Amino acid sequence: MPVVRLLQRFLALESAAGILVAAAAVLALVVENSPLAPLYEAMLGTRAGVFLGDHSLTKPLLLWINDGLMAVFFFLVGLEIKREVRDGELAGPTRAVLPAAAALGGMVVPLAIYLAITGPGSEAAAGWAIPAATDIAFALAVLGVLGSRVPLAAKVLLTAIAIIDDIGAILIIAVFYTDTLAGDSLLLAGTAVAGLAILNRVGVKRLAPYIVVGVLLWTFVLQSGVHATLAGVITAWAIPMSDREEESLLHRLEQDLHPWVAYAILPLFAFANAGVPLLGLGADALLNPVALGATLGLLIGKPAGVLAAGWLAVRLGVARLPEGVDWSGLAALGLLCGIGFTMSLFISSLAFADLASVNAARLGILVGSLGSAAIGLWVARFAFPRTTSART
Repeated sequence: MPVVRLLQRFLALESAAGILVAAAAVLALVVENSPLAPLYEAMLGTRAGVFLGDHSLTKPLLLWINDGLMAVFFFLVGLEIKREVRDGELAGPTRAVLPAAAALGGMVVPLAIYLAITGPGSEAAAGWAIPAATDIAFALAVLGVLGSRVPLAAKVLLTAIAIIDDIGAILIIAVFYTDTLAGDSLLLAGTAVAGLAILNRVGVKRLAPYIVVGVLLWTFVLQSGVHATLAGVITAWAIPMSDREEESLLHRLEQDLHPWVAYAILPLFAFANAGVPLLGLGADALLNPVALGATLGLLIGKPAGVLAAGWLAVRLGVARLPEGVDWSGLAALGLLCGIGFTMSLFISSLAFADLASVNAARLGILVGSLGSAAIGLWVARFAFPRTTSART
């Protein structure tokens, strides 16, 4: 199957996923602000566990979703990153410069705005990474509203920026959002990583051994204090990839997992994490430092950082704009990068322990993401006129 056809299929799937995730988020908001709210909260707090002899692992349902199912999401992200680095839009330094620069600017400027609003030493500052992420499913769903008038190069650039954003978010979670580390569990996790490397090195192409070692790695990482979803990324990088897609375990896994992640895991995550109590909230709720920092970081910081860093890279001669994308197009993509829904919600759940701060962060994420989507779509309508489709 041609690469362009594969990419178009991928983008179509991501756009559809964004619409479904949005519907799940709206449903969560409705339920949380209705008489069903106690039932919703009780369901998410229900404890479930896995038992093996005298050993057990029990967690509330919300944490099974955030720590368990999201590990599968991060596994898929890891597969996508590996593919893009090996033979995609991030293969080679020259192709990766523009999206890398734009993604870096789109992370640094939002977190600077957030810290300027909350104050570096405050309790609210714990959520500094919330506006640094991009939700690729939502962003592509909004861009997909314009249909064929948007050049494929613009969709590829947006995808590459979002993937590099994911890499940055993964590193941030690994370094800054971990609990007290347990040395013995980290040692066992290191042994599992070595096992994955050996499987890859000796050329094992069956999935089962990677899954078994990957599940062990997830368990050890969970108990070590490092966030368990990182086990998904590490396992993904061990999956073998070959140039012939029909023989590549990585390509097959990526295609098989996309529907499950897009249509089940992400909507379930959105439903479990987007419930924000809005009853009784006034305009002053948006002035809460956490909410305001998240809103302005996404709505202003993201497009400003993407556009400024992209302009600097082009100005220095180390990158160039892709065909069919001018500065107004890059500005539109920067605005769409301000849709930080899934990863921003995930980081907020790690950053804060008190419900008030979590709800303030969720409110800021919702307002910032919706504002970025609306303004980004409006700008994209002018940046990519209907005649654009004739040039792609």
